Amino acid sequence: MEHSTHNINYMKYITLFLLISVLLYGIDHTTSSNQAIATSSSSTSELPIYSVDTDKPILALTFDSAWGDEDLEDILTILEKHNAPATFFVTGEWAEKYPEAIKLIDQKGHEVANHGNSHKHMSQISKTEMAKEIQDCHNIVYDLIGKDMTSFRAPYSEWNSDVVYMTHSMGYSAINHSVDSLDWKDYGVDSIIRTVCEHKDLQNGSIILLHNGATYTKDALDVMLTKLEEQGYSFVKVSELIYTSDYYFDHTGRQFSNKKIN
Repeated sequence: MEHSTHNINYMKYITLFLLISVLLYGIDHTTSSNQAIATSSSSTSELPIYSVDTDKPILALTFDSAWGDEDLEDILTILEKHNAPATFFVTGEWAEKYPEAIKLIDQKGHEVANHGNSHKHMSQISKTEMAKEIQDCHNIVYDLIGKDMTSFRAPYSEWNSDVVYMTHSMGYSAINHSVDSLDWKDYGVDSIIRTVCEHKDLQNGSIILLHNGATYTKDALDVMLTKLEEQGYSFVKVSELIYTSDYYFDHTGRQFSNKKIN
């Protein structure tokens, strides 16, 4: 635990520095884009990643985890059956309530990512509170698995330039999604499968949003993954899909690498 304590103390100093910086910042953050394209005037600091441009037929499966763990073992079993690594965006409160779930996700080879500490509407709170939401979750998960998370998704998928700026300031990539399963609406198994597999934005590099704790997700997952595989897709973690430097966006939030056009 000595290393963990040292890490937490270090992160607290970083957090204090960031909080002071936020208080001094005082104005909206705006930067010029890495590389403008005809369809976009947004900068890389103002958009989260919705999807990623890639020639490979790969998708990122993501699960938001903020309520319940009753279906988690079933979900992990199905993911293992399909050799499908996933990224679980967890809240700090969920991690505290279900510490063994966090450890199991990690042990099964999946990625644990940051969903804020208490599932707040990030666009409605101060920059100082944003930083605390991200850092508190980070510390809780680090204490459980000894790993630093690198991706953050805002609860309710609510983003503005301040939320994206603070995400990047905390050393995180800002992750949204391009394919929403709508499993949280409890429309049923068939609806989840159709919504994902026939989605107009399903393509190489799509990021798919699912939830553990939703009523029908675990029952739809096996067939959904099978159908996606039949379309030629395989699955990767978010950190294996995204670019972390030298990139730009189009107007849809699709991330492109500058290296592909140099």
